[in-house]
Amino acid sequence: MNRKTLVLPAVVGLLAPVLAACGGADSGSGGGDAIVVGTTDRFTATKAAPAPLDPAYAYDVGTWNILRQTVQTLMIVPKGDGDPVPEAAQSCGFTDSGNERYACKLRDGLKFANGDAITAADVKFSIDRARAIKADTGVFALLSTIDTVETQGDNEVIFHLKTADATFPSKLSTPVAGIVNPDDYEKNKLREGFEVDGSGPYTLKAETDGDAITKAVFTKNPNYKGTLKVNNDEVDMVSYDDADAMDTALEKGDIDLMTRTMSPEQIKKLSDAAADSDIDLVELAGLEIRYLAFNTDAPVVKTKAVRQAMAQVINRNELVSQVYGSQAEALYSLVPASVTGHSNAFFNKYSDPSVTKAKALLTEANITTPVKLTLNYTTDHYGPATKQEFELLKKQLNDSGLFDVTVKGTAWDTFAPAERKGEYAVYGMGWFPDFPDADNFLAPFLDKDNTLNSPYTNSEIINKLIPQSRREADRISAGKSLTEIQDIVADDVPILPLWQGKQYVAANTDITGTAYALNSSATLQLWELGRGVSN
Repeated sequence: MNRKTLVLPAVVGLLAPVLAACGGADSGSGGGDAIVVGTTDRFTATKAAPAPLDPAYAYDVGTWNILRQTVQTLMIVPKGDGDPVPEAAQSCGFTDSGNERYACKLRDGLKFANGDAITAADVKFSIDRARAIKADTGVFALLSTIDTVETQGDNEVIFHLKTADATFPSKLSTPVAGIVNPDDYEKNKLREGFEVDGSGPYTLKAETDGDAITKAVFTKNPNYKGTLKVNNDEVDMVSYDDADAMDTALEKGDIDLMTRTMSPEQIKKLSDAAADSDIDLVELAGLEIRYLAFNTDAPVVKTKAVRQAMAQVINRNELVSQVYGSQAEALYSLVPASVTGHSNAFFNKYSDPSVTKAKALLTEANITTPVKLTLNYTTDHYGPATKQEFELLKKQLNDSGLFDVTVKGTAWDTFAPAERKGEYAVYGMGWFPDFPDADNFLAPFLDKDNTLNSPYTNSEIINKLIPQSRREADRISAGKSLTEIQDIVADDVPILPLWQGKQYVAANTDITGTAYALNSSATLQLWELGRGVSN
């Protein structure tokens, strides 16, 4: 089967995809057969994580991509990215000079999918609920700058913040701030299972096998009122065990589009194929990062010099070239290179990989070598290349003679709870930003109630630099504080950034809207997809 590649250039803050071939025009329309989307994301309800789709709990790209279709938020990132705009709200804005009072007026006639009217009290209930439950995923921390939520009448919500937060409108666009029906969600308890009731563009019916979703059926919500134009009546999202099975399904015509997560080999094959094709490979801007995280209380990595020595030995360029090729690039900070506020903090401190420098760090700290440790990774969440990536990291560290490393892969539904419980000393993770701001690549890992449940704390970051950066509505002006945070991270190494990657979608040429199927934060925008006439 022949294929062609469509590259969509972008600049963070104003992403403007350009599609010069079939498969991306906004010519789709509702009706017709359901559009079927393949994914390797797995959605499971386990004893350790029984409420994967509750907005007060969910905090990974897969579950958020279900919630973004079904649960409406006051604000939303617009088509093509940029600053958030009102969605369930008619208008929102700071009402004081200090950016500490934020008021929203709801759209007229808002309803949940079941027809119940939405009021300001429902918004308050939803956000207060997430803050009160404080799920162990740490997602509630996105709302940590809220002091109180006030309602005025049925259609106005006022957020009183503890401190200035220029990123607050973006936080109101995330699923943790999604509006849920108090009739379906208990105030102080997570909703277990796979039911979701909201006011978003779709309703959800989950088809399951045991404790896992096999197919998520999204049906257009007739009661939806918001800014989105829904270009289809139904989208079915099917979960596959691996990228090869998903690719086979596309080849056979069982699915119309595949996205997360394709292997580097698949992407290269699609990209190298001839131009006369009936499948388009679309390359989109992305802000995904991968990193190693440390449990800084674990004896083997508690001494900073061990973490610094790893940072000094690991060769990111070799890692990228051998595993991901042109689909990724080396990353020397938690903040991607294309985001305002980025600095190459790790390169500035460690420069090129050096065994000699790493050995000196360990010797000065009286660390006996080789340091024996295990690198833990998830086998089924970040794509099939993860195993190869960790085998190469193991080789780099062991070849230095300073480390004795083993690697261990674990399925995500076991890996994620174990990580939050602190069972791993060193482990690999990925991050898809909640919104494209440097704050969201730093605060979730370094602030109070961080998403990793990491024991690492730095009072200067928490009490001074993060609040200082959030006071700046002009994000360029926040650069000094953001740079200082990144420099501290490079010195303390609670997290070791590795690479940042691109995003890809492969779709039949009669599927329209693929240029906007994913935004830069990896948000799946199913409403953009339609069926058109193949070129």
